[in-house]
Amino acid sequence: MTGVSEAADSHKMPLLDHLIELRQRLLYSAIALLVAFLISFYFAQYLFDFLVAPLADILEDRQGVNGARRLIFTDLTEVFFTYVKVAFFFGAFVVSPIFLTQLWLFIAPGLYRNEKGALAPFLIASPVLFLTGASLVYFVIFPLAWEFFLSFETPGGPGTLPIELEAKVNEYLSLVMKLIFAFGLCFQLPVIMTLLARVGLATSKGMAAKRKFAIVGVFVVAAVFTPPDPLSQLSLAIPIILLYEISILMAKMVEKKRAKDEYDDDDDDDDSSGPPLAES
Repeated sequence: MTGVSEAADSHKMPLLDHLIELRQRLLYSAIALLVAFLISFYFAQYLFDFLVAPLADILEDRQGVNGARRLIFTDLTEVFFTYVKVAFFFGAFVVSPIFLTQLWLFIAPGLYRNEKGALAPFLIASPVLFLTGASLVYFVIFPLAWEFFLSFETPGGPGTLPIELEAKVNEYLSLVMKLIFAFGLCFQLPVIMTLLARVGLATSKGMAAKRKFAIVGVFVVAAVFTPPDPLSQLSLAIPIILLYEISILMAKMVEKKRAKDEYDDDDDDDDSSGPPLAES
C-alpha cells in the first residue's frame, strides 16, 4: 500500500507544482497591477484630462460662441469611481507586458523550441498592435467623432431653446474606453488569424476566398463602433482591411514554413532509414 501511495504522489506532484507556479505567476501579476493602479490613481486627474483633451480642444474653439464649457457629474461618488476606472485602465495597460511575460514564463517550459519561436513574436506584437489601434482612435477618430456629435448643437432663437452639450464624467469615460478597446481588439486581427493558420483552423486560400465577406463585415463593425459619418467609418474600416490582407500574407508565410519543415522531416526519415543491408 505504501508503494502505491508513493507512486500516486509522484503522479500528483507535477500537477501540484504547476498549480503552485501558476499561483506564483498570478500573484506577481496582481502585485504589479496593484502598484500600477496606485501610481495611476495618484495621477488619475491628469490621465483623465489626457482622455478629455480631444473634446476640450474642440470646445475651446467653440467657447466664443457658446461660452465656457464643462463636464458635469450628478452623483457624489461619480468622479471618484471614474478616477478609479481611469487608474485601473491605465494600470492594466502599463503592466500588460508583465502579464504576457508571466504567461510566457509559465507556458514556455512545456513548449518545443520551434513552438517557442512561433509564439514569442505574437506576445510582443499583441500589445504593440493594441497601442497602434488606441493611438489611431485617440488622434484621428476622437476629433472627428466629437466634431460630428457637437454639430447637433443649436444656438436657439425666438420660441426655441438652445441645445448644448453637458457631458457627464462617467458617460464620457465609458464611451472613450469602449472605442479604445474596440480599436485595440480589432488591431489584434493579424495575431489571431496567424495563430489560427498555425493550428490549421484557417488557410490563406480560405481567407482570400472570403475577402468580400470580410470587407462587408468590417464595414458593419465600423458602422457600429464609429459615428455615422463616412470619414469616421473609413478611418476604422481601411486599417482593418489592410490588417486582414496582412493576415493573409502571414498565413501564407506560416504555410510555406510548415511545408518546408514537413519536407525536411521527410528527408531526415529517408536518410535515417539508410540503404538496405546486403544478404550474406
